[in-house]
Amino acid sequence: MLQDKWSLRLIRIAAIFGLIGTVLGSHMAGAGSYAFRPIHAHILLVGWLSMFAWGVFYKIYRVRAKKLLIIQGWSGIIGAIGLTTGMWLQFMQPFNINETFALIFYIVGGTVLLISFALFVLVTFTTEKVTAVRK
Repeated sequence: MLQDKWSLRLIRIAAIFGLIGTVLGSHMAGAGSYAFRPIHAHILLVGWLSMFAWGVFYKIYRVRAKKLLIIQGWSGIIGAIGLTTGMWLQFMQPFNINETFALIFYIVGGTVLLISFALFVLVTFTTEKVTAVRK
């Protein structure tokens, strides 16, 4: 079923974000530098928490608008990766990345994520509760 695939996909991506966020937090604690703090926080909030919540939601509720689910899922994944990568490029300026490019990457990633959250609001109005059959 499409929703089961998306539920597992989002939870797996959440797990990857969770690992990256905790490794980053561990690095900051060990190094005694909190330069990555905003990036770390966003990785855990939009990557780990939001992706996980969406994955659980898609497991619990049946969505009637399947195309909306797909668009919301992909825009969430792309937006979370774009926002957090853009933050890293903007704040940490690795590899002498052009500042304008970093800012645009950051803004576009955040905008795609914002669209995904708006789509999720719409998804919540096209659902029905899945009831488990008990023997």
